[in-house]
Amino acid sequence: MFRDAQGRVQRIGAYAVCVDEQRRILLCRITAITNRPGWWTLPGGGVDFGEHPIDAVVRELREETGLVGRVDDLLEVDSLERFMALDGSDPVDFHAIRVVYRVAIMSGDLVHEQDGSTDRAEWFTEAQLASLEITEIGEVGVALAFGPHGTAAPNGIAAPHGSTTD
Repeated sequence: MFRDAQGRVQRIGAYAVCVDEQRRILLCRITAITNRPGWWTLPGGGVDFGEHPIDAVVRELREETGLVGRVDDLLEVDSLERFMALDGSDPVDFHAIRVVYRVAIMSGDLVHEQDGSTDRAEWFTEAQLASLEITEIGEVGVALAFGPHGTAAPNGIAAPHGSTTD
């Protein structure tokens, strides 16, 4: 995270949209060390200094789920600005730049992260998502996976935000 002279914070993150053969999306439940414990989000997180976002998304996927992935496509670059409390402090002007990739699972067994920002990873069908509290970036991933209003794209991944398809 970067904090500027005015106290504003900017963070760059990389996130994975993983859809399996049963048309389920992989999500992770976030813990109490975040501002939305119990909510579900895409696997992913902060890009470390000097780290390429592709390397970050593969690393975060492995840390949060135990799965090894391969980045297939860049789906979206998302931007969100809001006031947010960080580390129990007063809310600050927070800007998140989130790079979202389509990631294919290559190997590994699903495990749950220990002592991190997530504590559970699960595959969900589109129908199961209605009962979950999902973060903004999770909603972006769901829309990319299943299309707007549940209209699935032919390849299982919707077109990126702002793009057009024939």
